[in-house]
Amino acid sequence: MRKKLVIAACLACASAGPALAQGSGTKAPPPIDYSILHAQVILDHLGFSPGILDGRDGQSLVAALKGFQTSRGLPVTGRLDTRTLGALHPYRSLRPLKQLRLTADTLAGPYFRPIPKDPELQAKLPTLAYTRPLEKLAEMFHTTPEVLVELNPGGRTIEPGAEFVFPNALPASRDYPGDIKPEWRQTLNDLNVEAHQPEADHIVVDKSERVLKVFDRRDRLVAQFSATMGSSHDPLPIGKWKINGADTNPKFHYNPDLFWDARKDSDPAMLPPGPNGPVGVVWLDLSKEHYGIHGTPEPQNIGRTESHGCIRLTNWDAARLALMVKPGMSAIFQE
Repeated sequence: MRKKLVIAACLACASAGPALAQGSGTKAPPPIDYSILHAQVILDHLGFSPGILDGRDGQSLVAALKGFQTSRGLPVTGRLDTRTLGALHPYRSLRPLKQLRLTADTLAGPYFRPIPKDPELQAKLPTLAYTRPLEKLAEMFHTTPEVLVELNPGGRTIEPGAEFVFPNALPASRDYPGDIKPEWRQTLNDLNVEAHQPEADHIVVDKSERVLKVFDRRDRLVAQFSATMGSSHDPLPIGKWKINGADTNPKFHYNPDLFWDARKDSDPAMLPPGPNGPVGVVWLDLSKEHYGIHGTPEPQNIGRTESHGCIRLTNWDAARLALMVKPGMSAIFQE
């Protein structure tokens, strides 16, 4: 059995800049464009993650389109142009929306609301779980609570038996490897992660494009994820590193000495696992000490805020990546 990794500290587990939640500020977001949502759903299924499925244009969709276009030998425009639409057309049966009836298992907790911001208080919780069923459902369908409210107007009660509309993030298979831990299998299932993933040979984290790219042994781009990486205080460590291994549903050792913005009177704390923990649902340990690739409790902020040096993905993308990589694999960080 693989020895559980000990996360001594992560220089990227909390945002180093202000959070920019969807719809923040005075300007309301544009209405959902269902043509864009359809493209997002197809790209998400194909492994070229557009970030959250929200039916809106933006930098994450542009990056996903560029990755998809590169993988198909198309002109790299970052737009839904004619040739790109033609390449997406064979997957049109992946409809953008699914209407589903909620079950008790789907809505099962525990839930904790609010989750305290102080790490010392977080350490007293049994888990850094979702705060409410709506948040769990949003991550399950690769979106945000705000988008689910838009798709289901009228203030319907979230309860077993109720029918709701979701972005179509349902996987084709949940036949996860038989040797994985039951709690990790449950996490993959809760995040609607596709069981069959391409086998990675190496990954490239590209600072200028704000993406993590996955390549196979023939150096073909087979997946790509929007990512948050580094800041002026803790820049991305450019160079070639190795992936040591994965810690699923990890605990997190908060060490304030490693955070430039930590409170001076803050004490070390061991935080419990959970999707709302500082590193989300999985930690991919790197040969660069204190650095890793991991999930996040705030998927809407990926690529829009800074980190303390590590590479942060949405929880569902981090979980998907964990199924692709193996210990000893190269991780190249470039400008």
